[in-house]
Amino acid sequence: MLYDRPYMRDDPLAERNAPLAWLVGVLAGAFLLQLALGSWFGIEDAVVAQLAATPHALRMGHVWTLVTYGLVHNPGGSVASSLLDAVCILLALYFLGRELLPLLGQGRFWGLVAGSLAAGALGWTAVHWRTGGWLFGPMPVVDALLVVFACFFPNQELTFLLFFVIPVRLKPKHIAIGVVAFDLAGFGFFEALGRPSPFGGAHSAHLAGLATGWIYYRFLHRTEWNLFTRRAEAVLPRWVKPAARSSAPPAVLAAAPPGRDNLRVEVDRILDKINSEGFGALTAEEKRVLDEARDLLSRR
Repeated sequence: MLYDRPYMRDDPLAERNAPLAWLVGVLAGAFLLQLALGSWFGIEDAVVAQLAATPHALRMGHVWTLVTYGLVHNPGGSVASSLLDAVCILLALYFLGRELLPLLGQGRFWGLVAGSLAAGALGWTAVHWRTGGWLFGPMPVVDALLVVFACFFPNQELTFLLFFVIPVRLKPKHIAIGVVAFDLAGFGFFEALGRPSPFGGAHSAHLAGLATGWIYYRFLHRTEWNLFTRRAEAVLPRWVKPAARSSAPPAVLAAAPPGRDNLRVEVDRILDKINSEGFGALTAEEKRVLDEARDLLSRR
């Protein structure tokens, strides 16, 4: 039914941002749980060892660590530094995800999150296969979302409060370029040479997340993801012969008036397209139809 669709519900914004709320909520809950396990039970290291990405874990076949390392927040650090790190990451995820969810759709958003996590773990593990170490934190997801946002809105000015006091205006493309240059320098001068980076962070994982965001926007965003939505073609019986083509030009049919039933079918089709491809894939005519349907419901 038309009224059961997310677009026609009383609170479509909450429905649209549900994946973002889940992501931020799970990461915040994991951070609080990690603090509780370390402060009250003293078993933080044992739990982190099962979630963090390490070369040893992959050798043992613990493939889930390619994603679960994003749930770990700065193990062994002080509570203040861990809290500041978690808050900054969650805020970045929230603001970037809020802008990108309508453009990507829920399926592609989750695919980008999982893909950037896996790419970050694989990139970091390839560099540290012999030296070992722990990879933790969801920063590759932030990097991927940042690049996709910069590709969609390269020249949109953003205002930041430097030290929470000084307003600074930057464009997303400049922020993305700066992050890439920063991680390339950290990787080339420190991580690739086996030296600890004075800036902290896993530069190879961050670079893999940045690359994932660019690859998604450049090659995957505008492609059709119809692996699970492809419809089987109808096969006609052998005794049905195709009708002969006429050389006469086809007759022009008069456009039918936009009845309520026709509008309902069209809105259903458009909403299916939003769920599979995102709001940004709609044409101007499809957006006009949605506005017309919304106005019609508001008059009821």
